[in-house]
Amino acid sequence: MSQPLQPYTAPETGYILVVTGLPDKARAVLLAHKLIEERLAACVNIQSECTSIYRWQGKMESGVEVPVFIKTVAQHYSSVERLIKSMHPYELPEIIAVPISSGLPAYLHWISGETSNPDKN
Repeated sequence: MSQPLQPYTAPETGYILVVTGLPDKARAVLLAHKLIEERLAACVNIQSECTSIYRWQGKMESGVEVPVFIKTVAQHYSSVERLIKSMHPYELPEIIAVPISSGLPAYLHWISGETSNPDKN
């Protein structure tokens, strides 16, 4: 008699990918620079514009956004979230943290090194 399958749980590495979107590239670049300057992120990828379609306050909406991917460590999530909210023009910005279950060890080590001293520039 076989046992029922258990849900897969990814191992915690302590690394996260934070995803957000801004209304234009200029704001995305400002956010990226601030995150790197404050050592809250090792790398920020600013993607090409895309169209987002969503429901907001009971109405279907659409708009152009610039997706932003932020590579950091989980311990900095609260500070990253605070910074995004302080620089974001939307009433309810998209801020999603995705755990990184695995990755190239040297790359993950680099993320740690670049985010290890947020007070040191």
